[in-house]
Amino acid sequence: MKFIVSSSSLQKQVQAVNSVINSSTVLPILDCILFDINKGELTLTATDLESTISSKLQIESKENGQICIPARLLIDTLKTFSEQPLTFSVDTKKFSIEISSDYGKYKLTGQNADDYPKIPTIENPSTFELGGKAMASALNKTIFATGNDDLRPVMSGVYFQLSTDNITFVATDAHKLVRYRRLDSKAKFNASFIVPKKPLNILKNLVTANDNEVKVAYNNTNATFSFDNYTLICRLIDGKYPNYDAVIPKENPNNMTVGRTPLLSSIKRVSIFSNKTTHQVRLKIAGSELNVSAEDLDYANEANERLTCQYVGDDMEIGFNSRFLIEMLANIEADDVTVEMSAPNRAGIIKPAVSDSSQEDILMLVMPVMLNN
Repeated sequence: MKFIVSSSSLQKQVQAVNSVINSSTVLPILDCILFDINKGELTLTATDLESTISSKLQIESKENGQICIPARLLIDTLKTFSEQPLTFSVDTKKFSIEISSDYGKYKLTGQNADDYPKIPTIENPSTFELGGKAMASALNKTIFATGNDDLRPVMSGVYFQLSTDNITFVATDAHKLVRYRRLDSKAKFNASFIVPKKPLNILKNLVTANDNEVKVAYNNTNATFSFDNYTLICRLIDGKYPNYDAVIPKENPNNMTVGRTPLLSSIKRVSIFSNKTTHQVRLKIAGSELNVSAEDLDYANEANERLTCQYVGDDMEIGFNSRFLIEMLANIEADDVTVEMSAPNRAGIIKPAVSDSSQEDILMLVMPVMLNN
């Protein structure tokens, strides 16, 4: 079997599918990428048995066939080439591969494609579509809030809640929560499922480059995301997602509006002086003044900064984990943010003061840290 392919096109596609391969795999064949040639089209496939990614590429070839090629060796080789045609000559009986370039020849040994795990197919799927930029935005603004607790696997993914009015993405680790809603997309009927973090990180990196529609097909066990030349299939997380609506406080009489960038910069500076275990920063709001402070009593470190804000409500002092605030403020694009609070022991809600887009609705919730006065 012989085929000719552009080195840069192949490198791009190989790196994309390689993102699913784990650094340490149980089965040696999972370190390989499956090359499948059919009528001048090359399909590359990689899997970790939970998630599978495929991409298609046009090549020159008169023959059809399959071979598994070691991913790491192939990527390291492709990285070194400038743009040029590469000729692959494959012996499908001995599983040997010879790559010919302008510079010379390189030989490596692959594996039998018949041993490669079967690619899952989704029976009787339901579908919906979302623009690439909208999908990337939804994932960027939610994935950071997912949990890592093995005892609560449902929290280690993003909850997709589909309705006939909108599509909602939710992520929480019980300390922080993000609810991101797209008003420009809807499903044919109400449904919900939980997608693991790893395939969504891969998807996020692949869709940011374009605004083509992402077609999503799902059933009770798997979901498929198809766009451009890529198809990503992943197993869904089994379980019931917590009732996130119940934890969002509805009555928040204390409202502060403040510049997002000045607040983010202030928290980044002040948090350097906070306790290394709690990462606590204290927000003290009185009138139109916001005082941001932190202290580490073990080392007698402390920092104070003052910002101006617009505030409606009673004077208030509340503590938050600075790392959560920094993550949230970094994932909002608006110039100003509104922080809604009810009491020092109740969750605070962060929203853009004015949304950048009429098609998205975002709410971030952060649990307070008890202040030791």
